[in-house]
Amino acid sequence: MRRKEGKKEQAILDAAVRVFSERGYHNAKIATIADRAGVATGSVYLYYRNKEALLLAIFDHIWGRLATGLAAAIKRTDLTPVQKLETAIDLMFELFILNPALATVFVNEQNFLIRNKKGSVMKQYDHYLDLAEEVIREGVRKKFFDPSLDLKLIRHFITGGLRSLLQQWTVQPSAFPLNRIRQHVKTFVKSGVLAR
Repeated sequence: MRRKEGKKEQAILDAAVRVFSERGYHNAKIATIADRAGVATGSVYLYYRNKEALLLAIFDHIWGRLATGLAAAIKRTDLTPVQKLETAIDLMFELFILNPALATVFVNEQNFLIRNKKGSVMKQYDHYLDLAEEVIREGVRKKFFDPSLDLKLIRHFITGGLRSLLQQWTVQPSAFPLNRIRQHVKTFVKSGVLAR
């Protein structure tokens, strides 16, 4: 079944997520992605130069969406820093609960992209971490969070911990349901950063 013109790009991205999730980025083929998207192989190349461009577009979407959501939460004056931190955690889990295949791609390919400084992923990733650090800074300033926190350490510990838990979930989804992980992460993170 061929896709209508306006929906092709999204269909290609969605198919790429599924194929990368099932086969891994390195084993995925553009022809398989095109077939899953319901488009001709040549159509994929109209939108994306190659397989790497597809992967970069997926990660631009992930980090862009997370950063936009967190930036909106930061601007809200009706939320405490604790609620903003919870929002940061919720944003990530909601994205992956809605699309478990995306979580698998995230876990399997994030380190590859960051390690090799591919595309704008590192910049987007750092932007999101800067926003999360801003939430912690606000919490320290307003005396919600422990002032002795090492912000650089915390920002990487939290995102690394989330990535590790997501990896466990991809291996054993029934043993590590995402909603349960989300609640435990919130409890653990808050108890680790709250002022005593």
